[in-house]
Amino acid sequence: MRVLVTNDDGIASPGLTVLARAALDAGHEVVVVAPHRQYSGASAALTAQEEDGHLVLVDERPPGLPDGVRAFGVKAAPALITFVASFGAFGEKPEVVMSGINLGANTGRAILHSGTVGAALSASGHGIRAMAVSIASADPQHWDTAEQVSALGLDWLVKQDQDDRVLNINVPDVAPERLRGLRSAELASFGAVQARVKERRKGYVQLTYSGVEAEDEPGTDHYLLARGWATATMLRAPVDDDSGLTLPTFDGRAGGRPAEAPLVEVSSGTVMSTGAGSSDGQAGAGE
Repeated sequence: MRVLVTNDDGIASPGLTVLARAALDAGHEVVVVAPHRQYSGASAALTAQEEDGHLVLVDERPPGLPDGVRAFGVKAAPALITFVASFGAFGEKPEVVMSGINLGANTGRAILHSGTVGAALSASGHGIRAMAVSIASADPQHWDTAEQVSALGLDWLVKQDQDDRVLNINVPDVAPERLRGLRSAELASFGAVQARVKERRKGYVQLTYSGVEAEDEPGTDHYLLARGWATATMLRAPVDDDSGLTLPTFDGRAGGRPAEAPLVEVSSGTVMSTGAGSSDGQAGAGE
């Protein structure tokens, strides 16, 4: 399968090489495309730096990436990278996206803000199997543990039918022999870090950040991760919520007369230009 590896920590992160190696060892074709700098907290933003309508690329590679693997640094958020990849910007449309390995856990409802998860959700929205992987350390010492769990997750993912869900994996930074195992987990009601407003003054707001305890929610991703388990959680891309609520409605002057109502042209906001000046809308990084 064609696998695209990306992240939100930037093209220089060794986590990209770990995921690429897991995919290569499984016999997949790999291309690495990641932001030129850190985009943590970017969620699924479609932001980029363009010059003359072109996405800007940088000539960088992750450390230790095998010579035969193509790699591109892009001045763009990770979700935009998977967005344009789905239209063939970096070769044929990938069949799988692996996002990560993020430096630090992506647990609980705080994943809403994660650029790592946002890239995977963006891919899923375009019919691509996707997974996000994070390791619970800002300076990991045990990449081999994360690679082992990532390989297992990838093997599971490629055997599933494509739908609108994303596999989110978190791995503790422990030696393989100390890993307690891999468990399915629910999202915690919080993330690993919470913010509080410390001070409000004219012209600024000062925030403080603190870790949270994982004592209150057994079975959740944060709880299990803090106790030495790797966790796997299925996430869903945005869908309409058929909750049975009665929503506000009204009929305008054309209400009740659909045959007489004129068609109205609907335009969408521009998220990016087509880029490379090619008819297929590629961003100039194809083969």
